[in-house]
Amino acid sequence: MQQINSFEAYIKAYQDSVENPEQFWSAVANNFHWTKPWETSLEWNFTEPNIKWFAGGETNLSYNCLDRHLATKANHTAIIFEPNNPDEKVRKLTYQELYIEVCKFANVLQSLGVKKGDRVCIYMPMVPEGAIAMLACARIGAIHSVVFAGFSATSLADRINDSACKILITADAVYRGDKLVALKNIADEALENCPSIEHCIIYNNRNETVNIVPNRDLWWHDQMNIISAENLSVPMDAEAPLFILYTSGSTGKPKGVLHTTGGYMIYVGYTFLNVFNYRDEEIFWCTADIGWVTGHSYLIYGPLLNGATTIMFEGVPNYPNAGRFWEMVDKHQVNIFYTAPTAIRALEACGTQWFEGKNLSSLRVLGSVGEPINEEAWQWYYNNVGHSNCPIVDTWWQTETGGILISPIAGVTPLKPAFATLPLPGVQPVLMDTEGNEIEGNDVEGNLCIKFPWPGMSRSLYGDHERFRQTYYNTYQNYYFTGDGARRDAEGYYRITGRVDDVINVSGHRIGTGEVEDAINGHASVVESAVVGYQHDIKGQGIFAFVIITQHEENLVQQIKDIVSKIIGPFARPEKIIIVPGLPKTRSGKIMRRILRKIAEGDVSNLGDTSTLLDPGVVEEIKRLAGL
Repeated sequence: MQQINSFEAYIKAYQDSVENPEQFWSAVANNFHWTKPWETSLEWNFTEPNIKWFAGGETNLSYNCLDRHLATKANHTAIIFEPNNPDEKVRKLTYQELYIEVCKFANVLQSLGVKKGDRVCIYMPMVPEGAIAMLACARIGAIHSVVFAGFSATSLADRINDSACKILITADAVYRGDKLVALKNIADEALENCPSIEHCIIYNNRNETVNIVPNRDLWWHDQMNIISAENLSVPMDAEAPLFILYTSGSTGKPKGVLHTTGGYMIYVGYTFLNVFNYRDEEIFWCTADIGWVTGHSYLIYGPLLNGATTIMFEGVPNYPNAGRFWEMVDKHQVNIFYTAPTAIRALEACGTQWFEGKNLSSLRVLGSVGEPINEEAWQWYYNNVGHSNCPIVDTWWQTETGGILISPIAGVTPLKPAFATLPLPGVQPVLMDTEGNEIEGNDVEGNLCIKFPWPGMSRSLYGDHERFRQTYYNTYQNYYFTGDGARRDAEGYYRITGRVDDVINVSGHRIGTGEVEDAINGHASVVESAVVGYQHDIKGQGIFAFVIITQHEENLVQQIKDIVSKIIGPFARPEKIIIVPGLPKTRSGKIMRRILRKIAEGDVSNLGDTSTLLDPGVVEEIKRLAGL
């Protein structure tokens, strides 16, 4: 597959991808194994919407992740598993070993009546068996729906029922840090209200006692011990559904984002290779959970499509201490490290003493994902983790996009802190004004849309195509609306300013919440902040800041206001500031700003869907501090 190794090569690849997109992506697709060639490269409209890449072609994602590599990489490590407890044994699976396990589990699923198009729910810890289950589903044409193993029984049941899953795969329990989470007990509670589930397969992860329901519950090891390791992958149409992944909506039930086989495969394979400038034999570590799209695309599928070694980490960044990430980098000689700004800022607050005794010299590339990274965190990451020697790929993308859309290419794109920089080949971003017109030129700001399809994009919301159309294609006719605002600077670099509904209009000034947060976070005592707008009788909107600090200081609130005035201007100074112990975040690390907006407005009567909150108690404490 063509790898971009210079900025000139990027410019040429980008031009080719825009001028001849079908030819460009067909050339990329030819690097993968197809059992049947496609008839047309692309058919699309953004009105229905209806997008098809490589229609008529047949392939299999599991085959391309595993079988394709066996001739040259059978003994190469595919997955390194690092357990929650650093004293427990590391597991390593070669491509041959992973292939055998996937074939066996594919046979287990088929023996239970799972066939092409059936839905399988995976509610697993961060253990290799979670990846094995995903790859086995892809191998037989079953549609996997991975649910993060931190969701409640109600949230799990909602997701199982929405897609009418036939099988649930879970584990007895998992330790996260020093906390034991009894997954099977949660699953049992969920399954009381899930009539579509025929069997529950349990992986024995912690040897905990669990309740076994006769004729429904089966042990993973019992099934694997009696099954054949011979399994032929099922040829799948390029547009056959591959997986459903639920993402929280601002209102209503979670959205089941649907991705298909061929386009997703080639897009994550191509973007993994290029964004991270991956080199053969390197060790890649993405800290995301498989319950999120980053875990799907850049922990499992992207690396394995490229024959890479990928690390799965069961634990948390601060257990048994705040040096765990850095210990693991040295222990496994990690070359590429991909994590979230939330984790970076949390570890920054713990101090630099945790770097003592770790040289981190194996690192070549750093990555950031999940939210825009503020400049202070970028600089800390660059200087302390990368030793001022590793490019940071600040990647912008979404569950719906399948893979990275805007990002530097490591070692190729000139960097600018806190900027996602330039679109990847095949991605055609535009900025729109509120009247639906494209904003031309540079040094401008608007709503971020994409005007042409790329292979990895979502095709629908499972069971609700009309909601898909309304959510993403109705705001701007013939454009995919990302829901994000962005700035394009004088060099044409993109900086994501946050969700469009997070842009605050103060006395006619459009202020991105990210800008204000960057300024606030520049204060030495601030760990993290979240900014929202609220109704203001004079200014239209005022700015309300929720701030986490390391220590109380005299006149701290005034100092924070002053720093915003100094960095952005007096018009951006927050009207109200509350010092809080934490922020309402989803389990993927994103701040639920709509909850903060409700609190800022003094209206907490209906906070909407809060099923993805990591710690609901934080909301109650913020409400108390706000006098609500």
